[in-house]
Amino acid sequence: MPRTIATTTQVDRDTLLEFLRTRHDLILLTTRSDGSPQMSPVTGGVDSEGRIVISTYPSRAKTRNAQARPQVSVLALSPEFNDPWVQVDGTAEVLHLPEALDGLVDYFRCIAGEHPDWDEYRAAMTTQNKSLIRITPVRWGPIATGGFPADVAAKLDNHEG
Repeated sequence: MPRTIATTTQVDRDTLLEFLRTRHDLILLTTRSDGSPQMSPVTGGVDSEGRIVISTYPSRAKTRNAQARPQVSVLALSPEFNDPWVQVDGTAEVLHLPEALDGLVDYFRCIAGEHPDWDEYRAAMTTQNKSLIRITPVRWGPIATGGFPADVAAKLDNHEG
């Protein structure tokens, strides 16, 4: 049986954003005050201005870290573990209520579409005291898949044959 060969595809910003719009399972990497990494699994989307948006709470470590040290990274995963993924490095902006409210509406829209009652949604976000992290992509790696390097896969296939 042929081996799965790893792939890496360099993409421009528009293609990156198209890829990200269909993937909402993210790992957010921020930096703690001591310089060590802090990772958080989050749900995210891409807003109309091409920023990665993540809903959060003001007291969360990711929020405090992003506010203090705005250079962050996001790993966007596909639904299946071996499907394509990409790392995006960017600059974070943290918004708290009331400034975050319109951005939270955009966040909902880019992930789930239209809400049946926007007044109810806004009230819930206010009651929950939500915040929003917006990340402007600065650089990104290739869109990649796992597997063997092509030369290794060929050697393994030939060895079995």
